[in-house]
Amino acid sequence: MLPTQIPVEEFTTPDPVTAREDLSIDELQALMKRHVIRHLPVVRGDAVVGLISDRDVRLVAGLSLAEKLQVRAGDIMVTEPLTVAASAPLQEVALKMASLKVGSAIVNDEDGRLLGIFTAVDALNALVEIARGQGTRWTHAGR
Repeated sequence: MLPTQIPVEEFTTPDPVTAREDLSIDELQALMKRHVIRHLPVVRGDAVVGLISDRDVRLVAGLSLAEKLQVRAGDIMVTEPLTVAASAPLQEVALKMASLKVGSAIVNDEDGRLLGIFTAVDALNALVEIARGQGTRWTHAGR
């Protein structure tokens, strides 16, 4: 398979850790730290309703304690994150992320349900594997 034909699903982190809209800033920080991640899809039931990055959380973490206690995930999430189909070409997704200056994309299956998340780190891993000619399958250690 040519690199331009590789579906983004090949390098997507499957079954990502997710957050609910009602989580506090401290809960979001703890979740990200525990799982060593920088992007959290925010879900309502089975639907992705937003995305939070570690940068979003760090900005709010600097508020006073009283202010910070009033902020929830739903208040700081990006409500229209970049969303792509699992079959979308890797190259197109990476170009779209670069043009929008975003660090991740929500990846949905053919039924529109959350399949995974594709991050800038995933894109770098894809680049390394393609450059080395090691094939298209890459699995995250421990996931």
